[in-house]
Amino acid sequence: MADTPTDVSTDWIARARRLVADLSRPRPVVYWTDLFVSLAIGVSAASIHLLQPWLSPAQLVAWLVAGIALFRAALFMHEIVHFRRGEMRGFTAAWNLLFGIPFMMPSFCYEHHLVHHNARHYGTPRDGEYLPLGTARPWVTAAFLAEIAVLPLLAVIRFLVITPVSFLHPRLRQWALERCSPLVINPWHRREIPADAPRRLWAMTELLCFGQALVLATLPFVTTVRVGQVEVPLGWPALVKLYLIAVLALGLNHVRTLVAHRYCSDGMTMTFAEQLDDSINVEGRTPLVVLMFPVGLRYHALHHLFPFIPYHDLGIAHRRIMRELPDWRAYRAATYPSFAAALADFVRGMRESCPWRPAGAAGWFARLRDGRGPSLPSRPSRAA
Repeated sequence: MADTPTDVSTDWIARARRLVADLSRPRPVVYWTDLFVSLAIGVSAASIHLLQPWLSPAQLVAWLVAGIALFRAALFMHEIVHFRRGEMRGFTAAWNLLFGIPFMMPSFCYEHHLVHHNARHYGTPRDGEYLPLGTARPWVTAAFLAEIAVLPLLAVIRFLVITPVSFLHPRLRQWALERCSPLVINPWHRREIPADAPRRLWAMTELLCFGQALVLATLPFVTTVRVGQVEVPLGWPALVKLYLIAVLALGLNHVRTLVAHRYCSDGMTMTFAEQLDDSINVEGRTPLVVLMFPVGLRYHALHHLFPFIPYHDLGIAHRRIMRELPDWRAYRAATYPSFAAALADFVRGMRESCPWRPAGAAGWFARLRDGRGPSLPSRPSRAA
């Protein structure tokens, strides 16, 4: 792995910011169209998947299409948390009603993501979206990938069991929000709840998710349901088929996450140069890249530089920077020509310590045990 680039300076960032200054506003028609098309394809394919015989070609194709389309629909959550206050409220509400609540992934469970963009917390044990996977032993990555199989069950438990129990006592409620609400990869993360958090809205959202979890829990006891002239088989087979779709979508996200960063942190606060060097762009436009990195997530290093750019303009911003700032070595070092190249570098990083963070995973876990690191702010600031 290359040494830390030295050309990350306020001058480079200022020049890049001027290049992309006009790319800060989301285009509602793009968001609405993309979401509705993704949901229409995903739900239609899931319906076919439920109706087809096991392991038939039609069922396997429908399973793949459903998982990929719903994976794309899910990742709009990432865009939602970066909206400015009051921006795209209708879209946020629609996404939660059409996807977040039915799939038990409401957007309030992801608002901690803004801490991941906080310069004081990125890469530290207080970052819920970071593990030192790049320098940890392979079993850590294996455990990270193995959790895919249990995440759908944990989501049901979260809303079917923990939600009603949490309302029995304020301390239980606080514990549920801090420990059981964040969608994280760092299992030791504790979410800070702002004093002005919309707890009533969160509670109403959770109760709707509870209703969805209750429906899933009763599904094995309902053998069929008639939709028009079609008898839809339910029971355990339908529940297993839905589980397989969820596992596919979650699996795609976990694999994508492996190459979002290099994960070289030793748990200490990182300089801006190190944060950029620890993040990744994937430049290729192959079908694999398009499917694995929907909603602009192939430009993850660029997103960490300028989180205000909506997903539909990230490609434009990337091409401008590559064309107009050809000597910006730090940015070019963060850009890979393909998913395979980024994944190969991740695997290589598991064998070699990052030269600018020699302690690597050992240091990260030591700081986790010691509880060291800066305290979280009472409320993370939203992207400007």
